[in-house]
Amino acid sequence: MILGIPKRTLLILVALIAVIVLYAMTGGELSSEAEGSDGDGGCSMTVEADALNVRSGPSTGDEIVDKLEQDAETDATTEVRDGFRKLADGEWAADDFLEPADGASC
Repeated sequence: MILGIPKRTLLILVALIAVIVLYAMTGGELSSEAEGSDGDGGCSMTVEADALNVRSGPSTGDEIVDKLEQDAETDATTEVRDGFRKLADGEWAADDFLEPADGASC
């Protein structure tokens, strides 16, 4: 017993606190590799167009926030809406001009 708490209970409590702290430090994500396995996860895409506009939302009416050059690789999610693939929060690109990078399963 330590401080009147059985060792087994204390070890479980310490392990639980460690898990909670790690969860809070990573923003709830277990790892970047784990993203690819769920519906909103990540994958790597290659740009097939000469230049590809990155927009703030999944529409040609949304603001252009960046441009990607041909053969550029970019991280993306598996979410596709109205023909646009979500690259990150506030970043969408036309899915017709993106192909999964070698070895990626998007």
